[in-house]
Amino acid sequence: MAAIVHLNDLTLGYERHPAVHHLTGQIEQGELVAVCGPNGAGKSTLLKGLVGLIKPLSGSIAWQNVRPQDIAYLPQSADVDRSFPISVQELVAMGLWRRLGAFGRVDRLARQKIDAALDSVGLAGFQERLIGTLSGGQMQRMLFARLILQDASVLLLDEPFAAVDDRTISHLLGLIEAWRREQRTIIAVLHDLALVRDYFPTSLLLARECVAWGKTEHVLTETSMQQSRSLVEAFDRDAEFCERGP
Repeated sequence: MAAIVHLNDLTLGYERHPAVHHLTGQIEQGELVAVCGPNGAGKSTLLKGLVGLIKPLSGSIAWQNVRPQDIAYLPQSADVDRSFPISVQELVAMGLWRRLGAFGRVDRLARQKIDAALDSVGLAGFQERLIGTLSGGQMQRMLFARLILQDASVLLLDEPFAAVDDRTISHLLGLIEAWRREQRTIIAVLHDLALVRDYFPTSLLLARECVAWGKTEHVLTETSMQQSRSLVEAFDRDAEFCERGP
């Protein structure tokens, strides 16, 4: 498989404070990659950089034959404002923006696609429910329904199984496996290492920098996990970014 994205000495951060620094590597088309590491390791920051929400402080992210509209991003559910008075149907319809446009009308065909997506994640009949009334598992199912409608070739998932029950996790893993069979590229931030070992062939272990990257069984060792914890604990959060020396 050809590489779909190259990371070249990539540093990402906020107001010149690095959250991920000097990361080099590549991800191939059709790969299923887990991004792991302790809290504060920069995992979510990396996904935001890949989707273009933040710009590199240095280095580069080079997508190969991938347009911005080919990338779908699932934020952490905590980042979704559940107090906003929007229905399940309205939020899921955002996945059709490429076809409908920013102010497009949801016609009968669009409603059929929305209904089918909701049915596929076990939320048939939830169209008129306000998103604030959903449980954690229902919220994640709804966000996956939006991903289905986006029909993207690259999917970036930030903690897709957080605060959901085992049944929902199993259902969503089934969707991810279906996307993998279609040769879509999936990059997911995950905390559950047992789940990573069982379902994700490739892992990137972060601790602000790359600790290990490759086959999951070679990455998630006790030695590498201890190293990642030590690196994060020792990191100076107030340090300013500087270029790598010669």
